[in-house]
This record gives sequence, C-alpha cells and structure tokens, in this order.
Amino acid sequence: MRVVLGLLWLLLGLCGSGAQGEGGGLDEVGAVEESTEQTISDIWAEVRALRDMVVELKVELRNMEARVKESESQVNELKTELMVTKVQMELLQRENSVQATQLISLETRLTATESKTSDLEKQNADLQSRLSTSESELLVSKSRIDQLERENEEKPKVAFYTALTNSKNVGPYNTDITLKFSKVFTNIGNAYNPATGFFTAPVKGVYYLQFTAFGHQAFAFGITVYKNNQCIMYNADWHSNESDEFLTNSLVLELIAGDEIHLVLPSGHSIYDNVNNFSTFSGALLFPL
Repeated sequence: MRVVLGLLWLLLGLCGSGAQGEGGGLDEVGAVEESTEQTISDIWAEVRALRDMVVELKVELRNMEARVKESESQVNELKTELMVTKVQMELLQRENSVQATQLISLETRLTATESKTSDLEKQNADLQSRLSTSESELLVSKSRIDQLERENEEKPKVAFYTALTNSKNVGPYNTDITLKFSKVFTNIGNAYNPATGFFTAPVKGVYYLQFTAFGHQAFAFGITVYKNNQCIMYNADWHSNESDEFLTNSLVLELIAGDEIHLVLPSGHSIYDNVNNFSTFSGALLFPL
C-alpha cells in the first residue's frame, strides 16, 4: 500500500512540473530540473524504503508461514491427542461398563454372602445353644457318675469262690458234719471263713449262692444248705452201681447283717474233691437293701 501511494505521489509531481513549464519560460526550467532531481532522489529513497519494507514483509511473511506451520503442527498434535483422548474415553466408558457389571455382580454376591453369613450365624447360635445344653447335660451326667462312683465306693463288695479239699473222698460219717471249703480262690470282703466253713452276711441285702458237689463211686452223696440253724435246701442222689455224678444248685437269699450260711454233709453221705476242684461253694452280694 505504501508503494502505491509513493507512485501516485510521483505522478502528481510530474504533472505539476509540466504545467509550470508551459507558463514560466526558461527560468522555470532550471527550477523544474532541480525539483525533478530532488523528486527522483526522494523517489529512490522512497523506493529503497519500500524495498526494505518488502524485505521486512517477506521476512515477516516467512515468519508467519513458519508460525502457521507450527500452529498447524500443534493443531495436528492436538487433533492426535484429541483422538487418543477420545479412544481413551471410549475405553474408559467400556471399562466403566464392565466395572459396573462387575459391581452389580459383586453386590449380588455380597447379598448372597450376607444371607449365608446370616444363616451361618443362626446355625452357630443354634450350635452354641446345643453345645451349652450338651455341656449342662454333661455336667449333670458327670455329677451322676461321680455320685454313682461314690455310691459304688461306699457300696459293700462281697464275693467268694472256694473249693472243698485235695483229700479226695470226704465221708460217709455217722452224723452230719459242716463242710469246710478250705481252698479259697476269691474272698472279697472276707465274708467267708475257711476255718469254720461259714459265710456271714456283712450287710443286709440280696445274695446269690451256688454249690457243686461231686460223687465218686458213692452210694449216696448230697448237701444240705443251712441259713443260721435252719435247713433251707437239701440235695442228694443215690446210686446202686456206685457211679460218678455231679450235683449243682443255686440260691438267691435275702439276708440281714450277721446271717450265716453253711453247707452240711448229711450222715451216711459222701463227697469227693481233689486238685481239679470238683466240689465248690461260691456266692456274691447282688445289691444291698
């Protein structure tokens, strides 16, 4: 724009100088020439200024082009970043959708777990209650066991088992004799006396008593059972051919403390025993009364 204005200004100057020449004569010619030279000088100065301005404008244009290219590059980078951001946003949205689905699944599992936990807590409470009941029952059972053990310790223990003799035949005699079972194998409570042949009840109770008699080639063999001085059982057998035979019987008696039981060999009867313990006498306290 400054170049155009300079050219217009130059043309106007030339036109003005031509008009003055027609009316002024030769004196004015010199003035015009001087003015023309000055004008040309000014024009060149203006041209040089314009050239410098053009150079500056070219430099500025190149700078602007470089800045435009830089801006375009930045725009492209921004577009690229925008695309990357958009892709990332889409990925994040998909991930968010997946996470939302997972969250729903976790919430469902959490609800199920809470339900199971509640059921387990109820079962645990029930088990605790049952355990407490079992512990109470166990304590009661232990107390009863302790009581039974104490009662069992306090309960009298009576049991004996004896055999008659190693002397083989005993009898027959002309009178009744008390049999003394001298071989004592068991005598818990020491209620049987082998020196007398008497069993003495230590406490009131129910007693079980048993005897076995063996007859070896005897015409008559047998046993009479006495409670104190009372005959309560008589067992005997007779054989004309003098054969061997066993005789066994038992009794359940209610006795009071001090009652005595003994076995008697009747007169005219015999009984046999040796190391094989054919003839025996035994008994035990079933329970006290």
